Amino acid sequence: MLEFHIKKATRLCYKTGERLAPGATFYSVLVTEENEVVRHDYSLAAWEGAPEDALAWWKSEMPDEEGSKVNLAPDEVVLQYFQQLIETNEQQEMAFVLALLMIRKRIMRLEGNELDEDGNELMVVSCSKNELEYKVPTASPSSDEINMIQDQLTSMLYKEAA
Repeated sequence: MLEFHIKKATRLCYKTGERLAPGATFYSVLVTEENEVVRHDYSLAAWEGAPEDALAWWKSEMPDEEGSKVNLAPDEVVLQYFQQLIETNEQQEMAFVLALLMIRKRIMRLEGNELDEDGNELMVVSCSKNELEYKVPTASPSSDEINMIQDQLTSMLYKEAA
């Protein structure tokens, strides 16, 4: 699988040079120039379709320049909430998703998988912050459950940047 570093939107139309206002619809295109993948953004008015040599293209809405950035709560808070979920053995899907989030954020490390005495799969993770290992029941939440978990985690563990 190839990986590319894609730059953020330039806020300028590649064709006309006009500024792309917050909330404006625009198109982005990835093309190869001099053995490098580059991004060009086009205003809605200047868009004539993707060039033939386009690697990819998509339609977006320009974010507000002053928009707040979303940051995850401090690691200790996230870890404390996770421990609470594990200890109460409730909301196993939430604990599983939170463990995956902490692996992604490098708060935890995936050690492997194992089966419990009932044959249920457990994800084994470790945390260097508290030097503990956790066995988290693996889960396959439905799309409705995923949306609910995402909303709950966002409201509890994410904060707007100051």
